[in-house]
Amino acid sequence: MEIIAVGGGKGGVGKSLVSANLSLSLARRGYRTAVVDLDLGGANLHTCLGVPLPPVGLTDFVTRKVSRLEEIMVPAGVENLWLIGGANDALDAANPRYQQKQKLLRHLGKLDMDYLVLDLGAGTQFNVLDFFLLADHGLLVLLPEPTSIENAYRFVKAAFFRRLEQLQDKFDIGDEVAAALGTREGMSRTPFDLYRAVAEKNPVLAAQLQGEMDGFRVKLVVNQVRTEADRGVAPAVVNAWKKFFGIQMDILGSIPYDDEAWRAVRRRRPIVLDRPESEAAAAISELVDRIVA
Repeated sequence: MEIIAVGGGKGGVGKSLVSANLSLSLARRGYRTAVVDLDLGGANLHTCLGVPLPPVGLTDFVTRKVSRLEEIMVPAGVENLWLIGGANDALDAANPRYQQKQKLLRHLGKLDMDYLVLDLGAGTQFNVLDFFLLADHGLLVLLPEPTSIENAYRFVKAAFFRRLEQLQDKFDIGDEVAAALGTREGMSRTPFDLYRAVAEKNPVLAAQLQGEMDGFRVKLVVNQVRTEADRGVAPAVVNAWKKFFGIQMDILGSIPYDDEAWRAVRRRRPIVLDRPESEAAAAISELVDRIVA
């Protein structure tokens, strides 16, 4: 099973629409696919899929009414696709404790699927970052707008340092990570700064750490592209982050602004089913091509 996480630093950029249509496209190609609404506390993925609110969801799993995720999987409208509904009616489910989150992470990794698509909430809370880091394909969705780009940058940097936290015991870098996270000055540090600090203590360890972190590769998706300038946002963002922060990033693709997309949303129909001939649906198909290649 390959895991695809769809995240971003800002709400309203189209994460759920991408998750829904991406998972539908995978299922229609014959891949057994489960899509999980992990926007804990604000679940609406079922609406994007055009299916009713599931009678069971993550609330039941987190509160131990069911013991297996398979018990809360429901058919999602097309063959080969299942939905695990979100937690929108229980504070315990919307804010899982560490043990609950670890249990959920373990059970997600054991599902018998070809693809698992995780629709994440906005922001940089540890719960969101940990689900993003679980993925084989971490998709970062942004709009070609300054606020969205700024929030996306914060999300990637937070995910990067969260990954470092997960590795700090293995590489004995607790002091360096704490310095990077614990002060106003530290939060302005870049990966270059951290590698340099580790190298001063142990150059071999620094090289091993950098090799481990080279696997942190985010795939960028720019949504609602209207102009030629909008199409230039993706390479500009990728080049800037590589130059100034040393973070490698791939461009997965872009989705054009399409009136058919918002019309499909109002009809509560995913665009790949409602208007498969539209530009937006074609762009999503191209994203899938690059993921499964």
